[in-house]
Amino acid sequence: MKTKRNKGLEKIDKKHLWHPFTQMRKWEKETPLIIERGEGNYLIDTNGRKYLDGVSSLWVNVHGHRKREIDNAIKAQIDKISHSTLLGLGNVPSILLAGKLVKIAPNGLTKVFYSDNGSTAVEIALKMAYQYWEQKSEVRSQKSEVKKTKFISFTGAYHGDTFGSMSVGEIDVFVEKYKPLLFPTYKAYYPYCYRCPIDKIYPSCNIACIKNFEEILKRHYKKIAACIIEPIVQGAAGIIVAPHEFLKKVKGLCAKHNILLIADEVATGLGRTGKLFACEHENVMPDFLCLAKGITGGYLPLAATLTTEKIYKAFLGEYTETKQFFHGHTYTGNPLGCAAAIANLNIFKKERTLQKLQPKIKLLSELLAGFKELPHVGDVRQKGLIAGIELVRDKKTREPFQTEERIGHKVCMEARKYGLIIRPLGNVIVIMPPLSITTAELQKMMDIIYRRIESAAGD
Repeated sequence: MKTKRNKGLEKIDKKHLWHPFTQMRKWEKETPLIIERGEGNYLIDTNGRKYLDGVSSLWVNVHGHRKREIDNAIKAQIDKISHSTLLGLGNVPSILLAGKLVKIAPNGLTKVFYSDNGSTAVEIALKMAYQYWEQKSEVRSQKSEVKKTKFISFTGAYHGDTFGSMSVGEIDVFVEKYKPLLFPTYKAYYPYCYRCPIDKIYPSCNIACIKNFEEILKRHYKKIAACIIEPIVQGAAGIIVAPHEFLKKVKGLCAKHNILLIADEVATGLGRTGKLFACEHENVMPDFLCLAKGITGGYLPLAATLTTEKIYKAFLGEYTETKQFFHGHTYTGNPLGCAAAIANLNIFKKERTLQKLQPKIKLLSELLAGFKELPHVGDVRQKGLIAGIELVRDKKTREPFQTEERIGHKVCMEARKYGLIIRPLGNVIVIMPPLSITTAELQKMMDIIYRRIESAAGD
């Protein structure tokens, strides 16, 4: 139903707004769904209709919308100050949050550098790794030494949309048009990734991919400053779950060849995989940990790049040496964002979020098992409360649907009619609800998806 107000909003939207990752020609012909409010695990549109938030408002919402503790923390901070720069000053929330992050992060990560989003968190890690080796090498003879200025990442990787993060990314739709502007990197095969040429059969794929990674390191380790990886789960590649101990082996090989490890936990951090950080599943301590998305519980833009004392000390010196890290943003360490993040982290402890998550993870696994019987489901992948359901034209041959068929989009639009908001990654239906989702809501969500796949992908 289009009210006069809705028509007005739609007119302004189509006249002035440019939406991300959206073909605007098609958008201009459609009736947009306009969200006005949120309540718990639901989004509410301008007509008052409720929709279950099945992708956590793009993987950011953690404890639900309008969470009282986070609302109050932001309101209380507004009454004090909403922004103060960290350039030459400190502010209370950024200091307190840094202490909390170091306390909960993998051991050894003792320094926190704030930014605004996942792309910049990654960009900072890349720049720090590069500058670390540049400054570390200054105290050594440069006569015959090859500088460590390169990076290695993985097929299927997505690390953001800035030029540095795109350079270590790999998915064509995100980077192909910009390749002339990107710096070259080494690419290793990620197990089961759509780019991996090896048969997707465990353990052969895992062993072969580790061997491929090791061979690249053996040939080029003297040039490689750092390796960047999405630990355990690759998100934008279609929810690709790495086999057990792949991450641990990557870390071991990096350590052996004196290469820093950057863990991009923008999507996997803050409980999504069943642990606070995905690295915890294999007891891996990276040299850099990149956080964003869920860090404020889905309230405000904030990101953090954590690193070690060893990295930090390479940047210490006299002003005349210009060793300091010349990087920053106007809103770095914004007090409102940090206040929201502190409240968000406090809720994890107060409500025992991770403990309560375990039965939901088990239920999701049980519900997903039924999807494997559907004729157009080629694969089902899950880690924690993250899952991907891959749709295929032919189950036996794994022949995919063609891009122009937009089968994933069709399923998601059908689900919307039944009160569920989800987004696809190509032909993969992504499941990424808030950690606060109830078992009843999870069952409702999976039932809608099951029936919409039956309907939209059926013969």
